[in-house]
Amino acid sequence: MTTAAANRPSLFRTSLRFVALGLLLATITGVALTQRGPEPTSAPLMAHQPVVFPDGHLLYVQRYEVTISEWSICVAQGACSLQVRARPGHDPAVTPATGLSYPDVQEYIAWINKVPGNSYRLPTIEEWTVMAASVLPKTTDPVFTDPSLTWASTYLTKGTAPRALKPQGSFSTSPEGIADLDGSVWEWTQDCYSGVSEVVDLDRCPAFFVGGEHVAAMSYLVRDPARGGCAVGSPPAHLGMRVVTDRPL
Repeated sequence: MTTAAANRPSLFRTSLRFVALGLLLATITGVALTQRGPEPTSAPLMAHQPVVFPDGHLLYVQRYEVTISEWSICVAQGACSLQVRARPGHDPAVTPATGLSYPDVQEYIAWINKVPGNSYRLPTIEEWTVMAASVLPKTTDPVFTDPSLTWASTYLTKGTAPRALKPQGSFSTSPEGIADLDGSVWEWTQDCYSGVSEVVDLDRCPAFFVGGEHVAAMSYLVRDPARGGCAVGSPPAHLGMRVVTDRPL
């Protein structure tokens, strides 16, 4: 046997090692790219001023609702499972992402918080009501005086907000620079509605409050309120999201 022939098995084994190493590196790189957090350019655009609460607490609020383009980055990186497509004639860069359930928005928040230092969340219904107070219609509860029953009055009053989905900036802007709180998209909050007086663990909550022209409560799995129905209050037109944070950016 020649020296060249004797070396062939060794060369073959060495080649296999390099191939295996290359496959391992490709797999690791692919996982890292799939699980990476959002790029700095995809950080939410926040309102120019925080909302100041009576107790002095400052809340920093996203200026617009999350758009289809912003949502699509989360989908492309494998962190959001629901694909949202713009309707013909709608620009995804300025069209709110709608048809979102509560689990959907939690996927987005988990993804955007992968960036070190980020601490975005949904607002509470109390926070949402305060930050929208300056742009929502000033109406008097016709029957109920208990604030916890304000939602019930929506059965007795006719909504005035347009139902059609419109580009961001189509509705009012609050003094802090928060846009479209009085628009056609109802926004998920982190507050549970269980229909009972005792506190329910959020992991077992059947419905959550959404803020819009009026407060409603939606089943946590509903994406289309017209089909899925409304747990409490008259059905919203569209379901979307807006993030807030307690930390200055």
